[in-house]
Amino acid sequence: MQARTDVIVVGAGVAGLTAAKLLARAGRSVVVLEARDRIGGRVYTERGTHTTDLGASWIHGVTDCPVADAAEAFGMRMVEFTVGGYQPDSRPIAYYSPHGTRLTDREAAAFAADVHTLDDVLVEIIAASDPLASYREVTEAALAATGWDQARRERIREYFTHRAQEQYGVEASHLAAHGLDDDQILGDEVVFPGGYDRLPSRLAEGLDVRLGSPVRTVSWSPAGVTIHTDSEAFEAGAVVVTVPVGVLQSGDLTFDPPLPAEVADPLSRLRMNAFEKVFLRFPTRFWDAGYAVRQQGDAGRWWHSWYDLTRLHGTPTLLTFAAGDAAREIRSWSDEDVARSVMTQLRRLYGASIPEPVAVTVTRWQDDPYSRGSYAYMTRGSSTSDHDDLATPLAGVLHLAGEATWTDDPATVVAAMCSGHRAACRVLGEDIALENAWGGDPAARKS
Repeated sequence: MQARTDVIVVGAGVAGLTAAKLLARAGRSVVVLEARDRIGGRVYTERGTHTTDLGASWIHGVTDCPVADAAEAFGMRMVEFTVGGYQPDSRPIAYYSPHGTRLTDREAAAFAADVHTLDDVLVEIIAASDPLASYREVTEAALAATGWDQARRERIREYFTHRAQEQYGVEASHLAAHGLDDDQILGDEVVFPGGYDRLPSRLAEGLDVRLGSPVRTVSWSPAGVTIHTDSEAFEAGAVVVTVPVGVLQSGDLTFDPPLPAEVADPLSRLRMNAFEKVFLRFPTRFWDAGYAVRQQGDAGRWWHSWYDLTRLHGTPTLLTFAAGDAAREIRSWSDEDVARSVMTQLRRLYGASIPEPVAVTVTRWQDDPYSRGSYAYMTRGSSTSDHDDLATPLAGVLHLAGEATWTDDPATVVAAMCSGHRAACRVLGEDIALENAWGGDPAARKS
């Protein structure tokens, strides 16, 4: 016998839990089906000797941010850490030259000024770019317009290459020219010493969440939907599917009938990235005081930026990222092999006598069958509208949500939350307040 409910939500990440909480508080019966044995999706905190956010870490700007509002309502302690958007300055950053010597404050300021200059030039060049242009091509056009000498251009070219890698986990030549249009930070950035997972945990309170229930098929028509897992079937008036782009493209989840062109086409122009975190904990802190250390030149092709997380728990900790080609290359490496590679570069900067890390953690999002990467990026030929188009409602019953379906700030927890809110409003056929997901009057309507 098939179970019947008003709405099925596929995925217990922030998008799915936000939608489910809003729908439940609006009086709908909701079942959340989650493939993993935990909630949170790509918000995943490892707890033990240390609290480590293996997935999402930052709120990239707390100004007018619903995730910050929810975190405050849930009593989640936040620590300012405004370097997550790969800013060139505004916080203390130790820059090292291609020769391994630290830049003076004046040299670092001049370098940051060049970055800001190119950012300003890029705006018009990207706006006028060909639909098939890559971020590399528009960057090169902007550099050519500066008239700078080769060495100066190379340092800035390198910076923008690393920005594409760190922000979207992809090489600049594969990222759409408009792929970083959303790269704007409003207000301070913050991280969570107590773990980001408290957000989905609180959103999930009171919901009917079925763990270990990977959805295999979604059959949909104007009359409703039928959802099949490996062991159960559910009928509902509507479904909100919040699985990542990598799963939508994998074939592990099928739609009957298949997704039509208005959704399938934008989906085809998005890809999951290759992006992993590497945490190294040390017995002592040997690096420069500040927020981050950055290495210029060929030696920093893979390991070029380290973020000092010591302030979170008092344990000397550096975070670096493997992105794009580096992430794909280390995929088969052991954690120890990754650490040795990172330490080679750190010893180049700080000497052979620096201590070995006492603990190393490397994420493996590329190998997670329920994400197949960390988050989505725009390929060449895509447009910013592809994100919202991916969430086009189908037959009034099938709704896609998740970080890749929100144009204003994709690849973030904010995008996930806002997309879940939009899906809930569409299911209900009316606007409701997002704040209902963590408080307020469930009967409140969006003002």
